Amino acid sequence: MIAACAGLGLAELAAAAVRPEASPLTAVGGAVVDRTAAAVKEWAIRQFGTADKLVLTLGIVALLSAVAIGAGLLAVRRLPAGMALAGGFGVLGAVAALSRPEATWRDALPSLAGGAAAAGVLYLLVTALRRPRPAGAPAGGAWAVDRRGFGRLVAATLAASAGAGLAGRRLGAYSSAGATASRTGFRLPPPAVPAPPVPAGADLRVPGISPFLTPNRNFYRVDTALVVPRVDADTWRLRIHGEGVAKPLTLDLRELLARPLVEHDITLCCVSNEVGGPYAGNARWLGVRLADLLREAGVRPPSQGGPADQLVARSVDGMTLGTPVETVMDGRDALLAVGMNGEPLPFAHGFPVRMVVPGLYGYVSACKWLRELRLTTFAAYDAYWVRRSWAARGPVKTQSRIDTPRAGAVLVPGRVAVAGVAWAQHRGIARVEVRVDGGAWHEARLGDADGADTWRQWVWPWEATAGRHTLEVRATDGTGAVQTAERTGTLPDGATGHHAMTVRVGPGP
Repeated sequence: MIAACAGLGLAELAAAAVRPEASPLTAVGGAVVDRTAAAVKEWAIRQFGTADKLVLTLGIVALLSAVAIGAGLLAVRRLPAGMALAGGFGVLGAVAALSRPEATWRDALPSLAGGAAAAGVLYLLVTALRRPRPAGAPAGGAWAVDRRGFGRLVAATLAASAGAGLAGRRLGAYSSAGATASRTGFRLPPPAVPAPPVPAGADLRVPGISPFLTPNRNFYRVDTALVVPRVDADTWRLRIHGEGVAKPLTLDLRELLARPLVEHDITLCCVSNEVGGPYAGNARWLGVRLADLLREAGVRPPSQGGPADQLVARSVDGMTLGTPVETVMDGRDALLAVGMNGEPLPFAHGFPVRMVVPGLYGYVSACKWLRELRLTTFAAYDAYWVRRSWAARGPVKTQSRIDTPRAGAVLVPGRVAVAGVAWAQHRGIARVEVRVDGGAWHEARLGDADGADTWRQWVWPWEATAGRHTLEVRATDGTGAVQTAERTGTLPDGATGHHAMTVRVGPGP
């Protein structure tokens, strides 16, 4: 274990000189995410929510600890074999690092250095255990331990390991200081097309309901980045190229912001969101219309004879998302966003630039930390999630959710406000209905609409009677289509079904 700590400490220090993604824990974790079956990922998200990355990291640490213990037990009997096992785990980390998107040969160095350090420290510790006691010490044989000497060696090793790890973290933070400063100094330009004020009646102000605009700190985050990329806005570049691009573009942030900026309220949701799940949020986004930028590059949608039907967005960490070209150029406010709820994008949500496309699930549209847009076809290229069993196109399905009362709540008989949100981006919500115990549907009161691209709050006054009751909700979108009751999972293109929950109404006071 001590040798493993030494290896990780040195590897963390080496990763600071390469890039944070080259750290062994991050590299192995990313490789595990890439190779995990979609069903297992969905299970992890359901079980652990946004803590799934922490759970994965702790699992890797537990596995490393088991390997370290095994290497130690082996080394006291067969030292070369134990050292080989310790060093072999470093090789495994190097292979994982090289398998990651955007990796170079340098990404293997931290893991290799850590493996070598672990093997070397293991050698020192085992040979110290075998060293005979000093002359005149009580009898104990050649295998007796010089406790003081061994203790000093352990203390020195742990101190050096902690120092290396701390120095690596400090240097990593220092290397991202430019990115932090660039965001701190970034000021959002005023929009050429500002969003209208949110209607006064959009927020029903029912206790327990989701706020109409989701604060940035509470906005859901689902992605594969174990380390949040911190991109320096001053060095950021975006490249637009590919099939049908008559004029390839490479833009820095200043050049992008020279285009007219549009402000638009859009609800985003994750395809991993189960019926009634939390992975949906509504925000006011500021950005450049993506369709305008594509037309500037000479791109035509397929309906106008363009050869490309897929727009592949690539982030700085190598993630790829494929979006239908026809969708982003059909007139909706698909944005390259730089602002979120009046602030520069948080790092966790894609600073400095991300995509936001109303009406599509995030896995086919909401690329964060954007650096490249390539025009191609769905037949020629499968993006990251498509290669992992998800559908190539991901239009948002009509969904509704009960926010209050909570499942399992114990209520007092009498009038109870049953309330929540419903969404069908780019179609809008026309109606929400609630029923109790499978009875007749009752129409809820809707909050005012803020366009077709955001969710709507709703509330229904229920005269609750004593007993256990099941509440159920469904929505009708702006086209008149009623939300289906058929219950399906999230794979391959989003969950369906009515959100239902059971509450208990107790006797009155």
